[in-house]
Amino acid sequence: VCAMDVVYEDCFEPQPFTGRDKVRQHMLSKVESRKGKGELRLDRVSDGSKACGFAWTYVTENEEGLRGTTFVELNEQGEIKYVREIPEPIYKPGDLTVQLLEAVTKGAEPKPPVDYEIRTPETASEIAKYLFQDVQGSSIDESMRFFDEGIEYRDFNYEDLLNGKEEVRKFIEDFSFPGITFRQQKICDGELSTCFTWEVVLEGAEDTIKGISLYEINPETRKVSYVRDVPESAIKPPILGKFARDLRPGLGVFTGVALGSREGGK
Repeated sequence: VCAMDVVYEDCFEPQPFTGRDKVRQHMLSKVESRKGKGELRLDRVSDGSKACGFAWTYVTENEEGLRGTTFVELNEQGEIKYVREIPEPIYKPGDLTVQLLEAVTKGAEPKPPVDYEIRTPETASEIAKYLFQDVQGSSIDESMRFFDEGIEYRDFNYEDLLNGKEEVRKFIEDFSFPGITFRQQKICDGELSTCFTWEVVLEGAEDTIKGISLYEINPETRKVSYVRDVPESAIKPPILGKFARDLRPGLGVFTGVALGSREGGK
């Protein structure tokens, strides 16, 4: 199912795996490390045809643990040509994330808002493209127009799920400051759900921060009803993440939660 030149960007690891043989070896190694100790549960899958993404959770017989998101892209022959996978961080810094990013970009000059044509796309992939390729953070009001009143927003920098437009708006406002640029990269062509890869560019920083987002829309309102954002770790493999996988490979975390207690992997 993989192309000969497939690239598997497992963001838990220091470097991507390139080529069918190396990807096969990596996958077999992952399976062997958890064999008989747990399974991977699919929680959400975007409905793209040329690419898609899925949210997953490590589970055992009575507990669930590590969550993450995987993006998969096909070539013209229907073979997998690219994969990016990112697990949630064990340590979630919360608001310290904003403080750190502001410190890195201190002194950055504000950029003028971009010009864009106001549109109202109604599919998940087109909404995501419009928000991050057209609007590009120029108007928080315009961005908020595409979120459902009952929006549930999971950003894995934080422990708690954001609920409702008021909490989501504050989250977006907190990350809207000079010196930070969000670049959408690959995106699937889903209608009711979409998954896309991205990178954050910080002025004054040499490296970018990679990530994956999964968006679902309410089929009736055609507005975004669920978001899952997961950023890569700055250290690979992450120290706590590796320790947790070594200690409890079935769960991938130090302490699991009751099986079924996080509906849809929330």
